[in-house]
Amino acid sequence: MEGDAMTAEQVADAMVKMVTRDQGSKKWKPTELKKAIQGHFGVDKKICKQALRLCIDSERLIYTYYGSSYVEIPHTEPIAGD
Repeated sequence: MEGDAMTAEQVADAMVKMVTRDQGSKKWKPTELKKAIQGHFGVDKKICKQALRLCIDSERLIYTYYGSSYVEIPHTEPIAGD
């Protein structure tokens, strides 16, 4: 699916896949992620913003801060005794 035919949910899925794929090798800044998705799928800025909000609200992605804001997959902490 290309362009405006994509829904915010489909764009959100693509964002999660992109962040997951690059986990450990690249940290995505929110603006960079939105621009990469816009360039790859040709969707408009508004859809990208909605998609990122869906990812954050559903906790599929989280914001982190290491001198700058980044979007990452939530980290799971091991349970004591495991």
